Amino acid sequence: MAQRDNPARRGRLSRPRVLAAAVALVDREGLAALTMRRLAADLGVEPMALYRYTASKEALLDGLVEAFFAEVNERLRTSAEQARADSGAAPVEPPWRAELRRIARAFACVVHAHPEILPVVATRPLAVPVARRPQPWLQLTEHMLSVLGRAGFDDPTVLTIYRTFAAWTLGCLLVDKRQVVDDSEEPDLMLRLGLHRLPAADYPRLRALVPRFSEYDDERELMAGLDSLLSRLPEAPLDAFYGGGAP
Repeated sequence: MAQRDNPARRGRLSRPRVLAAAVALVDREGLAALTMRRLAADLGVEPMALYRYTASKEALLDGLVEAFFAEVNERLRTSAEQARADSGAAPVEPPWRAELRRIARAFACVVHAHPEILPVVATRPLAVPVARRPQPWLQLTEHMLSVLGRAGFDDPTVLTIYRTFAAWTLGCLLVDKRQVVDDSEEPDLMLRLGLHRLPAADYPRLRALVPRFSEYDDERELMAGLDSLLSRLPEAPLDAFYGGGAP
């Protein structure tokens, strides 16, 4: 049961603290556990105390997206110094491709830290007009579009590359290898994956390949597929991008 709210406890609340508690709750117990009442209990306040920081359950979902992209951006900022230190070496690929790879790695790291939030990240922005999406999402998107624009691509090509990057990155990471596990306590592989439930005559390819689904290395395939996609795109007119290195 939540503790009775009081001004002293309420004064210690902030939007970052509320969102951090929401992320921690979803990490521990899944998205279904996230309610205003349960979040208030975790924070030790009455539910009404939260409405100053997040007005509804829908706004709380937007807050999860905000917290997710804020963490992606923070990872990019902390890796920017290393990227600048490496910039003196001869580049092995065009800078705009290197930056997209860096963004993909940061995104994958945050997905691995908060896998239960990824479905919200993939779907929630579709319900919100671009201009009203969380600021960290806007900052990262602006950064990507600017990187591509500074490389000299025209606007239609910038959007093609952006959409290709976003679709591949999200799609690759949404293929969750946990989804193929039927009984995590079962030592026998066929039984653990539930393949005995699939008639061999009807589903021979599924029975043959599902074990490989369970060995899926999302980050390795993410980067390999991204390299393949980017290699098919036109070369940038300019061999440069603006040097901020982070949104």
